[in-house]
Amino acid sequence: MPLLQLVVVLIVVGVLLGLVNRYIPMAGSIKSILNAVVVIGVVLWLLNVFGLFPSLSAIHVGKLTWLGANGA
Repeated sequence: MPLLQLVVVLIVVGVLLGLVNRYIPMAGSIKSILNAVVVIGVVLWLLNVFGLFPSLSAIHVGKLTWLGANGA
C-alpha cells in the first residue's frame, strides 16, 4: 500500500471520528468506547499493513454469497 494512500485513510478516519464526536450527541462513556474501538481497529489495521500482525488476514466474518461468489 502506497504511503500516500495510507496517510489519506488515516486522515479520513480521523476526520470522521472527529465529526462523530463533535456533532452526534451521546454520553461521554459511549464516546470513550467508540474512540477506543476505532483506535484499536486502526492500530490492528496498521500492524497488518506493515506485516507485523499477518494473522489478522486469516480472520473472516461470515460467508460471501453475493452474485454467486459461493462457487455455485
